[in-house]
Amino acid sequence: MEKQIQYQSLEQLPEVAAQIAEFGKSELVWLFEGQMGAGKTTLIKALCANWGVTNHVQSPTFSIVNEYITETKETLYHFDFYRLKNEVEAMDMGVEEYFDSGNYCFVEWPSKIENLWPLNYLSIEISVQTDGSRLIILKKN
Repeated sequence: MEKQIQYQSLEQLPEVAAQIAEFGKSELVWLFEGQMGAGKTTLIKALCANWGVTNHVQSPTFSIVNEYITETKETLYHFDFYRLKNEVEAMDMGVEEYFDSGNYCFVEWPSKIENLWPLNYLSIEISVQTDGSRLIILKKN
């Protein structure tokens, strides 16, 4: 199953986030791909707002994983694997336990841990178009 969403401005992100949340709600692990600056973290911030995250959402570039709590006391995990040298580092931090936790996991730079992906996930590919808009391709696996 696949869905495409295109948006022109940041003002559209709340609606985009709502569409993605509805489309992907059955998958707990969401893999975000896109070039540097495509808007992966910005989109994750919008998704967290959609879920009512109460704490500050920021890229976990140095911490590798951030934990967020929603208004309904649900936990969301946000990973940024850009700085990982290899998959062993992800295994050492227990990434598979996070994926099996029953909580949503948002993963930036998932290609760094491709052999550790669960069987079921939502792929979110963000590309910058020539006019500056963003095209998001969602695929359930």
